[in-house]
Amino acid sequence: MSTIKANTLLHSDGSTTTQPSIPALDKRMAKAWVKFRGADTLTIRDSYNVSSITDNGVGNYSMNFTTAMDNAHYGAVCNGSHYNWDSIYSIISSSNASHLRIGATRAANNVFSDSDIITGVVFAN
Repeated sequence: MSTIKANTLLHSDGSTTTQPSIPALDKRMAKAWVKFRGADTLTIRDSYNVSSITDNGVGNYSMNFTTAMDNAHYGAVCNGSHYNWDSIYSIISSSNASHLRIGATRAANNVFSDSDIITGVVFAN
């Protein structure tokens, strides 16, 4: 691993940049996100800072972070869909610094259901 130290960072055209100069350090950017298939074979379709998804039972998943958050007080947004259902409600059932627990319920009957597509996004310091 390398370390970069600088007093000033400039844009490639020589102009100054606004703080923070390094987007990955910007608190407005997602610290982790995932899109995965929760029905049939559990499959991560794409992700950032998510090492795996754990299937905890029907419609119940854990989004496991590659690099843990500083604490469990982060913001998260989750959503889901299934190809032949009206809609899916994804809820955050618990969280800690190393994972986010997501529950998916079918809107029609409010029962936990495996969903074809589930997304989760985490914002943290």
